[in-house]
Amino acid sequence: MKHSWGKWTVLLAVLLIAAFVSLFFANRVQTANGDIVITEGYLSTEVGDLFYKLYTPAALKDGEKAPGVLLLHGYQNDHETNAAYAIELARRGAVVLSIDEYGHGKTVPGLVHRGYVNHMSKVNYGTDSEADGTFRSVGGSVRYRILMNFSNLSFFNERYVKDDAGNVLTDSSCGGTAAYKFLSGLPNVDSTKLGISGHSMGTWAGWSVAAAYSGTEIEPRATVLQCGELFSDDAYDSASIRFNNVLLLQAKWDEFSYFRDYRRIVDDALLHSPLRAAFLGTTAEEAAWNTTFGDFANGSARRMELLYTNHRLTTHNAQGLKVALDWFNDAFDGALTGPAFDDQICMAKEWLVLLAMLCTLAALIPLSELLLLIPFFKKLVQPLPGISGVKPAGKWWRAALITILIAGATYPFMTQLGHALLPLPEGIFRMTVGNGFIGWYLLLILVMVVTSIIGWRSAKKKGTLEGFYGMGLGTAQKPNRIGWSLLLRACVFVLCLLSAMYLVVFAAEQFFRLDLRFIWPFFKTFTLPRFGQFFVYIPVFALFFLLNNSKIMASMRTKAAYKKGFSGFMGAWWRNALLMVGGVLLIVLIEYVPFFLGIGPGADLLFGSTFGGPFMSLLILFAPQVLVFSVLCTYFYRRTGSVYAGALLVASLAAWIVTGGSSML
Repeated sequence: MKHSWGKWTVLLAVLLIAAFVSLFFANRVQTANGDIVITEGYLSTEVGDLFYKLYTPAALKDGEKAPGVLLLHGYQNDHETNAAYAIELARRGAVVLSIDEYGHGKTVPGLVHRGYVNHMSKVNYGTDSEADGTFRSVGGSVRYRILMNFSNLSFFNERYVKDDAGNVLTDSSCGGTAAYKFLSGLPNVDSTKLGISGHSMGTWAGWSVAAAYSGTEIEPRATVLQCGELFSDDAYDSASIRFNNVLLLQAKWDEFSYFRDYRRIVDDALLHSPLRAAFLGTTAEEAAWNTTFGDFANGSARRMELLYTNHRLTTHNAQGLKVALDWFNDAFDGALTGPAFDDQICMAKEWLVLLAMLCTLAALIPLSELLLLIPFFKKLVQPLPGISGVKPAGKWWRAALITILIAGATYPFMTQLGHALLPLPEGIFRMTVGNGFIGWYLLLILVMVVTSIIGWRSAKKKGTLEGFYGMGLGTAQKPNRIGWSLLLRACVFVLCLLSAMYLVVFAAEQFFRLDLRFIWPFFKTFTLPRFGQFFVYIPVFALFFLLNNSKIMASMRTKAAYKKGFSGFMGAWWRNALLMVGGVLLIVLIEYVPFFLGIGPGADLLFGSTFGGPFMSLLILFAPQVLVFSVLCTYFYRRTGSVYAGALLVASLAAWIVTGGSSML
């Protein structure tokens, strides 16, 4: 007993120390070893409080003024996604404000405060028409109309901004105009040297902020669009609005059709289109990538930088960041100082925080072993069902193939349906991307219930029925009954693990002003409304992962599940991982292989652009996440002999990721 306590205590301590050491050095990176002062707070607006993170060069003395840059994140992001730009700009003397836009992170107003109208454009704004069907009415749920209006901007003319039903697109800056005014009024900010940079949804917000302050004493000197949409002069009153010195960072493999002008690929044909040439202020023949047109002095400078990356990774692309720094410097008359623009440290922060997150997740295993030494939790452990229930290799592979195909075939359709049109009560189910996963999970739950009933009846006829025990849901003593006592103990067990992890995340935010992520938000502390949303989504997530683990870990267990040690774990894990992530990896191949071959994104080609975008670009985050989940599920099934602990833990982690900081109505 003493040996077990000691071994697992030491491992737990080592992992937690590694996590906090990583966070310490990540904080040193984001503060440039003390050269940047970071403060956080809330900005009060008419619709509610906006959360912000402010980066101020420590060398600024009282009375000195520096350029100011506002950073606006994309859909499903938060202020921390802008960290690369914030760190590198502040290292070079700029005061940088990064906010949580409406419906994201810790900001109070929901995405609904952006507003919406009952019509949309299917092409770039200003190039649409009712005659050809590219300007059309849209109905359905509020969240659907909001999503369909993302590229519709509140400074456009009334044709786009109002509808006959009285709906109004109120603030497509998503709080950016208020944040920009706050930044311009800071005592250490030079209001004649202000800039904006936004990514994805933040580019539309950036256009909106620039339009709001055009012609004023604090109009932006430069706007950097990280994957932005262009529109023609017909979309707005160009006589009264001026955009100074605009840089467009174009991702070569952008999954979102509106950021490649609704074309299949980004190539020279896109470059030479009338819309792009007009943006550059040149002829179609003279248009060129990576070339500056116009003049910074009069605000006419334009450039399109082609980056060999995808949509989500544009935020941390080193070349894009270098060009953006150079762009702001030229617009600010050389006011940026310090390191060369290709001397960048921001990715070190991301890797260190990733290490901290992985160490924290790994620490759940020794912590669980310590909990399992307690008599109450020790009763969670039981032997695995008999090896006679293992499927022959041929049957296992047939079942595995069916599982992968069902998951892959339903992902594009059901996530998109849930995202926008699934009839969920919107006052209750407020997480937009969470609704997408709910749509997919509900269908897979139905499939798993039906196939489980069929399998139960078949096994009963053959006399091979293992009952709920064989499904990982019962006990060895009462194999034909659901193990309610196991479920109860597992709930308390998982609550202990989650509480410990939440304390780490809380400490990370309080002491280091960081959360656990890698470029994209993963684990954040909850605001009260988001904590409530966790309890809204967890029932569906828990049911899905319980059935999913029952199918994969228990009903489809292999001989490797019975082998001891690391080799036994790996033998069971790779099979479980294949089943859990195989469908998603299939869609990854379908989406990106033709894209990289220069044909176009697979989802757009096979299903239409409606099924591209958010849930396709999420694949690069979702697949690694599920692989980590498969490690935890495999470990806990082998350790406890039931699926309860592993399934409830990963269901809670998944619900936490979805509700902790992503888009909220």
